[in-house]
Amino acid sequence: MVNVIGVRFRKAGKIYYFDPAGYDIKVGDNVIVETARGIEYGHVVLAPRLVEEDKIVQPLKPVIRVATPEDDAIEKRNKEKEKEAFKICLEKIKKHGLEMKLIDSEYTFDNNKVLFYFTADGRIDFRELVKDLASVFKTRIELRQIGVRDETKIVGGIGICGRQLCCHTYLSEFAPVSIKMAKEQNLSLNPTKISGVCGRLMCCLKNEEEAYEEINSKMPAVGDTVITKDNIKGEVLSVSVLKELVKVIVTLENDEKEIREYKADELQFKPRKRKDNKANSIEEDEELRALELLEREEGKSLLDDE
Repeated sequence: MVNVIGVRFRKAGKIYYFDPAGYDIKVGDNVIVETARGIEYGHVVLAPRLVEEDKIVQPLKPVIRVATPEDDAIEKRNKEKEKEAFKICLEKIKKHGLEMKLIDSEYTFDNNKVLFYFTADGRIDFRELVKDLASVFKTRIELRQIGVRDETKIVGGIGICGRQLCCHTYLSEFAPVSIKMAKEQNLSLNPTKISGVCGRLMCCLKNEEEAYEEINSKMPAVGDTVITKDNIKGEVLSVSVLKELVKVIVTLENDEKEIREYKADELQFKPRKRKDNKANSIEEDEELRALELLEREEGKSLLDDE
């Protein structure tokens, strides 16, 4: 077991571990650390704690120091400089006629590098742009092409739930999301209703996937034939997954049909492969296939690859 603190950097949601090196560090403090990009200014989000060594990416680097007022001033200046760098880069992109959308700019704490994040439909030859920017900033320049998920994570926004986007507030990594998750949760398969602000499947579909899978494994599907606790045969009309209630159309002795509600454990049924919960239009099917293709192509977050 090793003693570590968790640090998050301004432009990345992922948490990185560092050795507190004997400093009295609390959540909310700012620290100066060394990363693969150089000297960085980070925000402590996890207090010192013992973690198993196999969960740590080696080598575990020590905290250089707790941030001083001078360090805080440098970080504040960097934020101001980034605004100017963004404007200059926009002008240079227009000058070179490049089909790219600039999303954000970032100075490393030690000013050894300026990073520019952008999106584009395909590959961009930005070699001349890099040379132009290097002549202006007199330091190393890095242009990084990101996906639409990463763009949304940086820019932020409000989801259809009315809350700030998960990726912008707390989500450190993008988990794979699939159409199957929406089907499992009995959601409308209309792409406009299960897509987030970024145009990809909503990350929150992953949140309750395991719970729905477990409950659905104990529930009949719509259209299944079941035997009720009254020993009456019936057909499943609808299923309330979270309440674990099932509405069944039963046929009474006088051949009259009646809808009754039962708990799932009050029914006998033969588990079988679940059917799609709703037929889609041709347009929706095409959109769903396109969404799935985009999910596979985009892959994991580029911002969290460091």
